[in-house]
Amino acid sequence: MAEPWLHVAVAVIMNADQHVLISRRHPRAHQGGLWEFPGGKVETGESVQQALCRELHEELGIEAVIGDALIQVRHHYSDKAVLLDVWRVTAFTGEAVGKEGQPLRWVTISELSEYEFPEANRPIVALLVDAPS
Repeated sequence: MAEPWLHVAVAVIMNADQHVLISRRHPRAHQGGLWEFPGGKVETGESVQQALCRELHEELGIEAVIGDALIQVRHHYSDKAVLLDVWRVTAFTGEAVGKEGQPLRWVTISELSEYEFPEANRPIVALLVDAPS
């Protein structure tokens, strides 16, 4: 029997300097220690945008304005299947902090390739790196 997809809302958050926000997964989490784009699981009855706003508030303490959809990524890990629903966030209020103790970094698009991401995040990195400036 096929496993159900874990639906995850993911944000590509850009600041005024055109840096993107990444966070490090907790060492004991799935894909722990790797860097990722913020977001989290879409709960039953939530839209992707609602889930993203909730997760960004809970994880980072920001109120986000959700922009355009960027990409959907389906990926099978050995232990789970994920559907990443990736959206651009270009406006937010508040200062992003790791409310769950996770390290955060604002990095340039070109610096993304210096960080190790889970396999499911790699198409997002490729999309950003290969996009025309």
